[in-house]
Amino acid sequence: QVQVVESGGGAVQPGGSLRLSCEYSGRNFEFYVVGWFRQAPGKARDFVARVSLKDGSTNYSNSVKGRFTISRDNAKSTVYLQMNSLKPEDTAVYYCNANGNWGQGTQVTVSS
Repeated sequence: QVQVVESGGGAVQPGGSLRLSCEYSGRNFEFYVVGWFRQAPGKARDFVARVSLKDGSTNYSNSVKGRFTISRDNAKSTVYLQMNSLKPEDTAVYYCNANGNWGQGTQVTVSS
């Protein structure tokens, strides 16, 4: 069974940065695709970014492209989401998904 644990959320002012971590456990990691999603109050859960653990290829939503960077450290079984130039509209609970398995989420609040 795959377990997923997110960390690194918090409160930051507009223009600031945060780095989220997603630690996963299970088997056959090399076939995993790990993604970040976010859900703002009263809204649907939206795709943010994903990375292939096999070849490192990445995809981003248009709303975060150029500001967020997803990366992987296979030795640590961890995927990171570096978030720069944060905006109030980035405020949401951020969830990690590893091959269909969700973590509990971590809150990100961007406010002055």
